[in-house]
Amino acid sequence: MKIAVVGTGYVGLVSGTCLADTGNQVVCVDIDERKVQSMKAGNIPIYEPQLDLLFNRNIKAGRLSFTTSLAEGIADAKLIFLALPTPPGADGSADLSYILEVADQIGKLIRDYKVIIDKSTVPVGTAEKVHEAIAANSTVDFDVVSNPEFLREGFAVTDFMKPDRVVIGCTSARAQKLMEELYKPFVRQGNPIIFMDEKSAELTKYAANSFLAMKITFMNEVANFCELVGADVDKVRRGIGTDSRIGSRFLFPGIGYGGSCFPKDVQALHKSGQQVDFEFGILTSVMRTNETQKTILFDPLRDYFKGNLNGKKIAIWGLAFKPETDDIREAPSLYMIDKLKAAGAIVVAFDPEAMDNVRERIGDNIHYASNHMDALNEADALLICTEWQVFRNPNMDDVKSRLKSPVVFDGRNLYELDTMRENGFYYKSIGRSTVHPA
Repeated sequence: MKIAVVGTGYVGLVSGTCLADTGNQVVCVDIDERKVQSMKAGNIPIYEPQLDLLFNRNIKAGRLSFTTSLAEGIADAKLIFLALPTPPGADGSADLSYILEVADQIGKLIRDYKVIIDKSTVPVGTAEKVHEAIAANSTVDFDVVSNPEFLREGFAVTDFMKPDRVVIGCTSARAQKLMEELYKPFVRQGNPIIFMDEKSAELTKYAANSFLAMKITFMNEVANFCELVGADVDKVRRGIGTDSRIGSRFLFPGIGYGGSCFPKDVQALHKSGQQVDFEFGILTSVMRTNETQKTILFDPLRDYFKGNLNGKKIAIWGLAFKPETDDIREAPSLYMIDKLKAAGAIVVAFDPEAMDNVRERIGDNIHYASNHMDALNEADALLICTEWQVFRNPNMDDVKSRLKSPVVFDGRNLYELDTMRENGFYYKSIGRSTVHPA
């Protein structure tokens, strides 16, 4: 099948590459000439495990190509995926200008029947708006389908190739047949393709992400309460996670959620409710709590140094919002850096993938280490913001010898309390008792 994917951001590039890997002829369209030329040369603009293998394999096979011309990209395509940004506007609502601008152009270009697929995360009613924008400039038959993505950064290739489910909002039998044919190779093990109306499909994505954000935030609040009453959040997490109605995933406490999906989607769903005079009280609480959680370790860190961080050297392990990605959007590390710098601290950081993105965002406002152990040299304390595997089992003697004092503030609960106690650390984590050196 011939497919066009408009937009080569995270969703577009992963989707286009995976669709090509099942034998489809995929053209990815992007307005960034330099980015397109770089991809043609085999360079991937994002870090995502396993993507490089599929990307280069399909370029070499001639199934994956790139262009800056929308007309060229969609000319022979039967299916046109819109994987364009929907950033939050000033009021929190999703900005649909990129999608509607492309829809307007598509209406002027199509000459035969095509299915236009909203792959971006979009508010309820977007399919109708896209249909109207195309119809205003076109006289040929077409259908608009909502097909939200459920890709986890760091696991996106696996999630696309072996999805838990495929959600398709579609009221056209003709379009449904094409979409079913497209996704059959991905659900051979029996996971469902769920067809529904377009509005329900659009809401499904927002509801799913908001529920997961709520689950994380609830566990963070439980963790904060645990510290006040002397309970251990790890034990509580295991106790409730074995209940099949709750499940064990997304119950790990930490310093809040970030990334490109949860913050934006929770905010957008909340705003969509307000637009019809409905208040998502739960989402209001989720957003407020998550903002506080991102910097919940700042006050304890400052208090440890008797209220004065001026001139203190703080090592940070982890800058990406989660491991196995270079995405720093809404990353808690950036919020902590802002507060540390405002308090006069010197920050030296290491992340396996995200340092270039942080440097592009904040420049040389902090120092960047060549590896995680060097970041510790003569630091007054270590702050852990991202749970990369490389941080999970360091040589504690080496950690201790490099730090001025054995002080660790852990926003991801990487270490056992007994381990830190035995090694003589001051260790502050989330939802557990603080370890003091003997």
